[in-house]
Amino acid sequence: MKNGSDALVLLLAGGIGSRLNLLVGHRAKPAVPFGGLYRIIDFSLSNVMNSGLSKVGVLTQYKPLSLMGHIGGGEAWDFTGRTRGVKILPPRTGEKDSDWYQGTADAIRQNIDFIQNNPSEQVVILSGDHIYRMDFDAMLSYHQYKQADITIGMMVVPKSEIHQFGAGIVDGQNRIIDWEEKPKEPKTNLASMGIYVFDTGYLLRTLANNKQEFDFGMHIVPRAIQQDRVFAYPFYGYWRDVGTIQAYWEANMDLIRENSGISPEEWEIQPNPEYGGRPMDRAPSRFVNGCSVTSSIISAGCVIEGTVENSVLSPGVHVKKGAVVSNSVVFDDSVIEEGAKVDLAICDKRIWVGPNAVIGNGNNMDIANKLFPKHLYTGISLVGKEARIPAGARVGRNCRINFGFAESTFNGSLELSDGDSV
Repeated sequence: MKNGSDALVLLLAGGIGSRLNLLVGHRAKPAVPFGGLYRIIDFSLSNVMNSGLSKVGVLTQYKPLSLMGHIGGGEAWDFTGRTRGVKILPPRTGEKDSDWYQGTADAIRQNIDFIQNNPSEQVVILSGDHIYRMDFDAMLSYHQYKQADITIGMMVVPKSEIHQFGAGIVDGQNRIIDWEEKPKEPKTNLASMGIYVFDTGYLLRTLANNKQEFDFGMHIVPRAIQQDRVFAYPFYGYWRDVGTIQAYWEANMDLIRENSGISPEEWEIQPNPEYGGRPMDRAPSRFVNGCSVTSSIISAGCVIEGTVENSVLSPGVHVKKGAVVSNSVVFDDSVIEEGAKVDLAICDKRIWVGPNAVIGNGNNMDIANKLFPKHLYTGISLVGKEARIPAGARVGRNCRINFGFAESTFNGSLELSDGDSV
């Protein structure tokens, strides 16, 4: 049995994830589909399962229903049995907005009773919205060897990206001696992955004695470094925070890039085949004579009559004759009609692109979306769930088409210029 099998896991899955824009319009960020078959949270849940850990609390908050349905009773990740289990922990909301979680530490504090009711020597705290593989059992062994109060998973990132993370400075023994939370001018390139191991007694005392400290990275870790034993656990594999449209698209593209380092099947990442599109119940994908597919992931139930290049298609997508899908991510049961073209787009479930319509028209990638310039600025256009793009329409770059959008409300010219939204 692995060393960490006694540890309790708390998985933070309540963030709004607003930078993912329309993709989180109807679902929590960890429930966003990924890579055709998966949802983002499948990576964290599978890492827990593959590390031999068996007791998990999932802290939800924002639009939790699809996430709760996806997790179900935890059967897909073998979290069932007398000593095993996954429990959904909704926020203890009262009458005031302030009763919602005010940060990572506050979320854990509001669930102290769950920790107390599931005795363990260590608590592992994870985020539910990262793409990676990690052995938490090895991290727990390292934590015990170092006799640490807190151990933080950390990895080297480019200094240009460090402003997005907590950053730690370590000594020769990997003890963290200084900390900067999202530094504008960083002194280090060692970034926190948002993965923590706490000794349980230490965590309970810390949360009880410091009730105005709401966030681990902002409050608890900087103070603990001065007073207690806090160590960095070095991580060298593939890890990506998919909290932006660009990062989400890049991670999907990594699945079809050679030597990118991501391999969900090798990592034994387990989806839930019983939820959502039920890919296990679908017919095999069908490739019609004359179609062309290169460097793409095509999921079960897809029908390909046209051309698919460098794209990730979820179950049930139909690309009709003469249609071209390139450099795109297309969710379940979408239909790309004859002669249509979809380039550099993320399309949510059940969208319909009419005959000869174009999403990703022209080559000007530089005009950011006027409503969301920090979300759509690299040329990617975003199409919301169940939107319908009329025949012959021309949708430019960095465009945003709202969920449920109907053909009848498209402007008269059937043209959506670069950076525009409807």
